[in-house]
Amino acid sequence: MKRLERWHMYFSVHQLKAKGLKISQIARNLNISRNTVYKYLSMNPDQFKQFMEELETRAKKLDPYEQQILQWLREYPDLSAAQILDWLKERHADFKIGASTVRSYVRELRIRHGIPKTVQQRQYEAVADPPMGEQMQVDFGK
Repeated sequence: MKRLERWHMYFSVHQLKAKGLKISQIARNLNISRNTVYKYLSMNPDQFKQFMEELETRAKKLDPYEQQILQWLREYPDLSAAQILDWLKERHADFKIGASTVRSYVRELRIRHGIPKTVQQRQYEAVADPPMGEQMQVDFGK
């Protein structure tokens, strides 16, 4: 949610409460959770402003690895987030971060630093059948 949208949501919650709506009615009307309604109602505008600033400066779990990930992305722009996760696990034994966290972090880094993912398309074409007796197929199964 963008900053302006959050402010709009904050004021909408307070306006609906001033009209006499209950918490669950406000939540249904604005399509947000009741916990969010409680949180917004407990804050005055100054506290909400501070809350918004804290959201923007919050540290991410992968920030210590940012330079290493950026180096890999610049060197190999076709790397997937799954490959980056594997490389991080290989190099750092204590690495315990989920795949979805790595995916969203890599996506954000690609956008912020302008590193598009290059996709190499494999070229396929039909091969002419060789004459009888020149090619064989083997099945190593039981």
